[in-house]
Amino acid sequence: MKKTFLFLTLILIGTPALCSSATTSTYIIDAEKNAFEHNNKGILHAEEKNYYGAIQEFKIAISLNPQTQATATYFNNLGKVYLTIGYPQLALDCFQNSLTQYNLNFEYYQNLVDCYEKLGETETQLTNYKNKVDNEDNPFDKIILGLLYEKIGNHRKAIMTLDDFAMSEPDLMITPAIKYHIQEIVDKIL
Repeated sequence: MKKTFLFLTLILIGTPALCSSATTSTYIIDAEKNAFEHNNKGILHAEEKNYYGAIQEFKIAISLNPQTQATATYFNNLGKVYLTIGYPQLALDCFQNSLTQYNLNFEYYQNLVDCYEKLGETETQLTNYKNKVDNEDNPFDKIILGLLYEKIGNHRKAIMTLDDFAMSEPDLMITPAIKYHIQEIVDKIL
């Protein structure tokens, strides 16, 4: 009897310890996943022309995931909304941040140059980037210079500058997009 009582006591004492670890559930907050979801909500708001909601969602996405490659996309989306509603100065900062975060997306360069055009700074930036390319500070400056040449209508120089970059950096992920754009410029000319 004592053995049975002792055995039942041990089972009753040990059972919660054995069961508790399997039944405890934890919820992990994933800021990166939440940032992705806020970015998607921002895109939906922008498509519905709810630009204030889109701006807020993109800002939340940036603040949740501030220093990653995905953040470049969030900055780019925010900049496009600012351009749409007529705030190119705010868009300029966003596009520059997107290029700082990730500089291998050709769309970011195109958006930056479009922003320069909206600000009326195409000629000024053309001069700045000519000097930068001459000093060979950053090889990616050739991309912006080529796009600026295209904006002012100098398609020949745009093709030469972009082709020079594509030839000097053939293995980068951005190079096929640049080659495709060069072909689009050539098709425009012909």
